[in-house]
Amino acid sequence: MFAVIKTGGKQYKVAKGDVLEVELVAGEAGAKVEFNQVLAVGNGGDVKVGKTLASAKVIAEVVGLTRGPKLVVFKKRRRQNSRRKNGHRQRYTAVKILEIAA
Repeated sequence: MFAVIKTGGKQYKVAKGDVLEVELVAGEAGAKVEFNQVLAVGNGGDVKVGKTLASAKVIAEVVGLTRGPKLVVFKKRRRQNSRRKNGHRQRYTAVKILEIAA
């Protein structure tokens, strides 16, 4: 059984037991998280999509917090002697899918 969920502006195809990194979600390690924006649920060839999934949810457990790779943001205006260097590391939450309730 699989589900397609939407969190953090992105869509993920998940199944029971999957561990994935999503945008930062509030919660400590070991806490349970519910994803209510379920876009599709499938079991083999039977796939349900749309308004019939209003009560569907995916329950996950927070495994831990991680950070992505460092990205360098460099801005330069030519012939102006103007440069700016900045860095950024995105924060992610690792979650393990426990249950898909359709």
